[in-house]
Parts: sequence; structure tokens; C-alpha cells
Amino acid sequence: MNMVGRIIHSPDCVAEGAAWLGARDPAFARALTLVGDLPLRREEDGFAALLRAIVGQQVSVASARAIWARLEAAGLTLPEVMAGASDDDLRAAGLSRQKARYGRALAGAGIDFAALRILPDDKVIAQLVAVPGIGVWTAEIYAMFALGRADVFAPGDLALQEAARMLFALEARPTDKALRRMAADWSPWRSVAARILWAYYRVAKEREGIM
Repeated sequence: MNMVGRIIHSPDCVAEGAAWLGARDPAFARALTLVGDLPLRREEDGFAALLRAIVGQQVSVASARAIWARLEAAGLTLPEVMAGASDDDLRAAGLSRQKARYGRALAGAGIDFAALRILPDDKVIAQLVAVPGIGVWTAEIYAMFALGRADVFAPGDLALQEAARMLFALEARPTDKALRRMAADWSPWRSVAARILWAYYRVAKEREGIM
């Protein structure tokens, strides 16, 4: 367990992390009064979770959901089906040529998903980014929500960068590297800090309209 660190299993875990962050930083305390209870955002780990993350890259949430529904209907969320799918099959489901290639690469990568559950965060990320189509952001999101890692952050996420700019009154949106440095202070609850920032971003957009 020491290798893996804290796992977020329930809303109580998220609430514990939020309380810790709110006590540590008044900006988080202020955000928490605005956003209310934070979502658990856990999902089952495995091939489908990673494929869903690939499907969601650079498309709207609505588009990603529609494509995913077509993939599920065609049985293409199973690795053995994806591995043997034709370009036409995948195009009919809404996948671009590039994402079709990524989906087949994932299906053939031979990832031992059960083994990932007991690897340290950095080794999980390293294994996943070795697969074509899986970048650091996708690997970090998988570690957060499919594996429940409590201390993983995704500083390349534009919504997190913009939320940090607003919440901490920064002059400009922080870079990936700058936000990663900021997030070091939020350990061991960095994934809960991400949940706060995402929730704050949504509230800020609703209050201000299009920013």
C-alpha cells in the first residue's frame, strides 16, 4: 500500500481531501463554499476506461458521448473486437482515422490492467504513455478516476489552468510546468484539488457567462 498511496473509494474520501485542502489554503476554502459537495468521479478501470479517454480527446463532451454509444452498440469497447475492427467499422462509429489507429494500438498493447492497480503513480503513467494515443494527460486522468489515486494531478488540462488563474488571481493562465509546481503544495490530495478546480471552473463560467 505504501507504493500506491491513498486510494479514493467513496465520497467520504473526497470530503476528507477537500477539508484538508480548505484548511491549508483559504483560496480552496473559498472555492468550496461556492461549489458545494464534490463528485466522486470513479469509474471501472481497464481497456474501456482508457478507450473512452482517447475518444474524448479534442472533441466536445456531447460528441464523445455519442461516439461512445455507437462504439458500445457495435461491441467495439471490447479489446478483442477493437483489435479486429476494420477502418470502415470504426469510421461508422465516429472515430477519426487517427483515433481508430490509437484504439487498435491500445487493444494490442497487452496492458496488464490488474497490475497497474499496485504500481506507483509514476510507473502507471510511464506504462500508459508508451501506448500510441495516450499522452500524459490521458494517463493522469486514468490514474485519477479509474484507479482512484488521491495524489495525481493533470496540469496540462486547460480548464484546471484557467480555474487556477481565476481562483489564485494570477496574471496569466499558468503553464503546465508552473501549475505542476503549484500543485506540489496540494499533496497528498492533488486529485481532490483537481476536482475543486474543475467544479470552480464550471461555477465561474455559469456566473460570468462566456469568458
